[in-house]
Amino acid sequence: MKSSVVRSRSERHTAPAAPLWRSARVRGIAWQVLLLAAVIGTIAWMGVNAMRALDERGMTSGLDFLFSGTSFPLGEGFFSFTQGETYLRAFLVGIGNTVVLSFLGIVSATVLGGAIGIARLSQNGLISGVAGGYVLLFRNSPQLVQIVFWYTFFTLLPAPRGSWEFGLGIFASNRGLTLPAPDRIDVFLWCLLAFAVGVVTSLIAGRIADHRRRRTGQRRRWAFWARVLPPLGFPLVLWALFGAPATWSVPELAGFNFRGGVILSPEFLAIYFGLTFYIAAFIAEIVRGGLRSVEDGQMEASKAIGLGGADMYRKVIVPQALRAIIPPLSAQYVSLLKNSSLAVAVGYPDLFSVSNTLLTYSGRTIEVLSIMALVYLTISLFVGALSNLANHYVQIPER
Repeated sequence: MKSSVVRSRSERHTAPAAPLWRSARVRGIAWQVLLLAAVIGTIAWMGVNAMRALDERGMTSGLDFLFSGTSFPLGEGFFSFTQGETYLRAFLVGIGNTVVLSFLGIVSATVLGGAIGIARLSQNGLISGVAGGYVLLFRNSPQLVQIVFWYTFFTLLPAPRGSWEFGLGIFASNRGLTLPAPDRIDVFLWCLLAFAVGVVTSLIAGRIADHRRRRTGQRRRWAFWARVLPPLGFPLVLWALFGAPATWSVPELAGFNFRGGVILSPEFLAIYFGLTFYIAAFIAEIVRGGLRSVEDGQMEASKAIGLGGADMYRKVIVPQALRAIIPPLSAQYVSLLKNSSLAVAVGYPDLFSVSNTLLTYSGRTIEVLSIMALVYLTISLFVGALSNLANHYVQIPER
């Protein structure tokens, strides 16, 4: 009996293994490899055909044109460009203008959309009605029409001599919006970046402190300062390292234009307001839906344990609502980034507008379009990755 058991075990161990093609995992990997090879082969085939067609027509190809000098200037933007600089520099200027425009639009649309979304839940009929009217107006009208409207509005303002003055050195004219600005604008931008890093550090430190408080039941003395110091300390330290520049340039009328300060052109203002107000209408509905997704019982339980209104929203309502808000919110961010290409309608030198100019002057259609598409894809994937990170941050661990 014992020998038969031993024999059966040995036979079981020496049984031939199943062929690899029967493994679902191996078949899945094989199909993925074949699909990837087919995609790469198709792209290579299209590229070879395109190169052959260009050669037959006597047209050159390649990326060597990026290092050639240009024969055209670009319009006003956050980054300057003069005639004679390289095509690569023009691409970088377009990318920089797109990134800055998108970043400012995302921040403004988030703040405005969040405020309107909360206002739509107000018990005051006037406040909720105005917020609802805003959403209906801006969400249901074409974005390009809104951009052209803002451009027309700013270009029809009075000339600098009759400009609208809002005090504190702020003027609005057909030249754009003139604002006071630091003399060392580069230091200001670095300090602004340091403030953003400080805010992120503060959020991480607060999360760690709350986790330890829940685990040990003790409130850490450093938790308050860990939340407050980074947003204030990082910019101040960086500002001190640059020599603490404190002088400002205040615009004043000199002749037919303003001197000093910084001027935001009508082209930038048109695309900025067009993107901000349009996307904010969608964000408002996302915020409203996210807050409504939290059950009323959560609010009742928060009040039952003595939480005030601010603590109830900060610790109970908003963390749960963010799980429903962040995924569609990230889609709106990517949409704002891609819709920034509408700046070509008003002549703002964003990536799409600059690419059109480069394509016309260089004749490198495939190369310019490929670079432009790759840049938009990279920035969109980066925004999506940040959104996924934020979504992971607000998830409930048990889920």
